[in-house]
Amino acid sequence: MADTRRAVKCAQELLRNAGVEKPPVSVRKIAALRGCSVVTADLEDSLSGMAFTKGGRPAIIVNASHHPNRQRFTIAHELGHHLMHQDFLAEGVHVDKGILKRGALSTAGVDFKEIEANAFAAELLMPREMIKNLIPSDFDLQDEVALTNYAKLFGVSSSALNYRIINIRN
Repeated sequence: MADTRRAVKCAQELLRNAGVEKPPVSVRKIAALRGCSVVTADLEDSLSGMAFTKGGRPAIIVNASHHPNRQRFTIAHELGHHLMHQDFLAEGVHVDKGILKRGALSTAGVDFKEIEANAFAAELLMPREMIKNLIPSDFDLQDEVALTNYAKLFGVSSSALNYRIINIRN
């Protein structure tokens, strides 16, 4: 069973330790602070990224052809795997949105590791407290111009921010 509370707390602690107080969160800098190298590479479009350990050092590869907002989410997601699922990564390379050993559970969104990594990434890029402090509680999600402006502030897509706001409100 996924422990999203643990994932959120892990992201919050990481933000606190990195001294992040305002958006956008520099996810590459945070990964580097955790000793994780991030490399952008040409990958098949179906691959968002991958996480692995090489020579005892955590590494992330992110798809160079994906939108920068997607790359940021991929880095945050893979960093979540490195922080919460080291035993899983010790077994080999973890590929996201890929064709390599990606099972039906992870594709369906019911793999606990994927749920936790997504919760971690959402909290890291769009911290609950920052959302509450910067976006009015009565914000109209149908206001596409304002939503786009807030999304740019956080360095995420409008749809990701929309989804995050809905989840925070519920």
